[in-house]
Amino acid sequence: MEMKEISMPTKYDPASIEKGRYDWWLEGKFFEAKPDEGKKPYTIVIPPPNVTGKLHLGHAWDTTLQDILTRMKRMQGYDVLWLPGMDHAGIATQAKVEEKLRAQNISRYDLGREKFVEETWKWKEEYASHIRAQWSKLGLGLDYSRERFTLDEGLSKAVREVFVSLYNKGLIYRGEYIINWDPATKTALSDIEVIYKDVQGAFYHMKYPLADGSGYIEVATTRPETMLGDSGVAVHPKDERYQHLIGKKVVLPIVGREIPIVADDYVEMDFGSGAVKMTPAHDPNDFEVGNRHNLERILVMNEDGTMNERAGKYEGMDRFECRKQIVKDLQEMGVLFKIEEHMHSVGHSERSGAVVEPYLSTQWFVKMQPLADEAIALQDKEDQKVNFVPNRFENTYMRWMENIRDWCISRQLWWGHRIPAWYHKETGEVYVNHEAPADIENWTQETDVLDTWFSSALWPFSTLNWPNTEAEDYKRYYPTAALVTGYDIIFFWVSRMIFQGLEFTGERPFKDVLIHGLVRDEQGRKMSKSLGNGVDPMDVIAKYGADSLRYFLSTGSSPGQDLRFSIEKVESTWNFANKIWNASRFALMNMDGLTYDEIDLSGEKSVADKWILTRLNETIETVTRLSERYEFGEVGRVLYNFIWDDFCDWYIEMAKLPLYGDDEAAKLTTRSILAYVLDNTMRLLHPFMPFITEEIWQNLPHAGESITVADWPEVNQSFTDEKAANDMKLLVEIIRSVRNSRAEVNTPMSKKISILLKAKDEEVKATLLENKSFIERFCNPETLSIDTDIAVPDKAMTAVVTGAEIILPLEGLINMEEEIARLNKELEKWNKEVERVQKKLSNEGFVKKAPEKVINEEKAKEKDYLEKRAAVEARINELKG
Repeated sequence: MEMKEISMPTKYDPASIEKGRYDWWLEGKFFEAKPDEGKKPYTIVIPPPNVTGKLHLGHAWDTTLQDILTRMKRMQGYDVLWLPGMDHAGIATQAKVEEKLRAQNISRYDLGREKFVEETWKWKEEYASHIRAQWSKLGLGLDYSRERFTLDEGLSKAVREVFVSLYNKGLIYRGEYIINWDPATKTALSDIEVIYKDVQGAFYHMKYPLADGSGYIEVATTRPETMLGDSGVAVHPKDERYQHLIGKKVVLPIVGREIPIVADDYVEMDFGSGAVKMTPAHDPNDFEVGNRHNLERILVMNEDGTMNERAGKYEGMDRFECRKQIVKDLQEMGVLFKIEEHMHSVGHSERSGAVVEPYLSTQWFVKMQPLADEAIALQDKEDQKVNFVPNRFENTYMRWMENIRDWCISRQLWWGHRIPAWYHKETGEVYVNHEAPADIENWTQETDVLDTWFSSALWPFSTLNWPNTEAEDYKRYYPTAALVTGYDIIFFWVSRMIFQGLEFTGERPFKDVLIHGLVRDEQGRKMSKSLGNGVDPMDVIAKYGADSLRYFLSTGSSPGQDLRFSIEKVESTWNFANKIWNASRFALMNMDGLTYDEIDLSGEKSVADKWILTRLNETIETVTRLSERYEFGEVGRVLYNFIWDDFCDWYIEMAKLPLYGDDEAAKLTTRSILAYVLDNTMRLLHPFMPFITEEIWQNLPHAGESITVADWPEVNQSFTDEKAANDMKLLVEIIRSVRNSRAEVNTPMSKKISILLKAKDEEVKATLLENKSFIERFCNPETLSIDTDIAVPDKAMTAVVTGAEIILPLEGLINMEEEIARLNKELEKWNKEVERVQKKLSNEGFVKKAPEKVINEEKAKEKDYLEKRAAVEARINELKG
């Protein structure tokens, strides 16, 4: 037959079909949210990537999942807003810009604050354009008309509003505390920006002499350089060894300062000597003990980790060099009497990798307990709580909230939200407000900026023009529907968004949190520069296309689990896309110019037509249900099986009979069903593989401008035909069985053979006769006999399927002993199946708990297996007889 000219190339080439498509989507404004009273809003805000570099596989995974949700919801008729944006990422971005300047022999101090911030904005613009280019390569359906940045003017206004409000409520305060200090970047860190690593260190045991000359007291430390700042020694009040020493003083070696011995419950009597040296300016626990006993806070280090003037002769030395020298000096003095090797957990800066120094510093803090209490209480309100998927991560979140500590929010950086606080030059009075004081010449602004997470905690509502609660976007799109993120930032970001959202909007910021894991290499290792096992998603796209990468990422694991990256699996996904392309191209080439208006599904349908429409209904229902539950791995499996097995391998092959035949009515029905099934299949697949589905859909007879805004498929109950599904199942079993039998005796499909089909009853016989053409087309018989009573020749191969027995007279091609051995193997298989199903049905617990539908399915299996077993036994007896 004459083939229709179509615009689909013969070969599936992702690069050519993806080229220009994203720009076409943007020009059509298909991704822009359009407030419409008739549509429900559905909002996702993108977890804003840092403007520090390029996106990695984790970003690709995270954003692909969001794109799937938003594309599906858009097709389901929602007014979808997927809001893009980026994070200024304070410390990380400043570190990158300083590194760039260092390469030019320039420091930020050479430039000054204003010029340095200008340089950082240039960096931001450059890397923001890289990120947008990567978003486009991935095909992300983002509404760029609403793009935000955590340092843009609107978000800065929201940050000031939150800071001032919390300060006025007494929930933000300024105080001198021990904080985590990064000497490399010279800034404070919050607890969760510290990574603990096991490091080989030592316990240094020392003797501090009593001031009255009556002896000494033993203490130990892992950081001997801090002893220069000791201001006391603590013992437990009930420790009988030290009762007589409480209130006395010891002389601090090297320094010569007298310091008191105090009694405090903090000390563990049975650990070490039971006496602990106190350095309130360099240890958080010592700080608390020092507060209780009014011990002096002596800071002996500079912000860069070198020793200061309070360190005496060690001034100017690096802290670790100082450690070596002090150890040497103490040994020579006879004070240090034992060094014990010790593996211990040491905090490192997440950003710079430097060893974190517990450091006395004046910082700004958020008082967390009242905010955490509200967030914890929210989780008891079923219709208002945040739903974690999988729900086990709610426990992770709750544990952190229930053990909350005050949040250090000030950072000693230049890039970020400047804290809206001013200090009076003469009185030292603190002024906190949205704007600077009127008599600004008398005031100095706080030089610190806010922790990056302070602004990103407001992301779900600050991006929608809050604090203007009358703003159209805020009223329509908040709270958001879902947040998609990795389990590694539940503490950093998710928890903070929840308590800030609750505090400032009175609502949860999102209904659901879909948690995914980390992308690891094939061996399960975390991807890192040091291991050299990182994979650039853009390289994968260049070779296999965005659709292949997206489908692998989104269907390769279940919610909450890590994903092992495998280039072979991406390649197999490309093979899947190639199969779809070829099948679609065949269907389109055989549509003979069919238009959308000409599609007619009312004609007489073959069993294959009825079956594929039934399977399509089942697939629509399953894909929709599983997608709503975020089970995309299962969705992938269902789509793959339907497209590859049912549609490509079976229906298209069966469609060739009417397409290549002379019945024009049958041709129209087949073309219409091909168009209908392919259209709906492309819609189901579109959220996962947007590029290939748009390309195929544009070549299909359709109504509409783009598949992105086409309706999501719905089940058409009139197309469900259980009998046709069962009849097709029988035909497929017969065809497969004949092909397998031919292969076992090396008889190719091209060689005609006699086939006898023994139906178990008249109904099955009628079905087989009605669909004789399919059996003839796919089994290539020389003669085909179908009846309920067929004499089985001596030398024949047999197989049992549901409702029928297949007999292949293979005179001269079959070895009787081998055939009996094969049948015995088959009998063993059916014995096992019968035993398994009967064991299940005899289990009282199963019968009581299982739904009636499931029990009936098991009973039907039992009947089917018993029939098949009986037929095989009968055939074995015939051959042996």
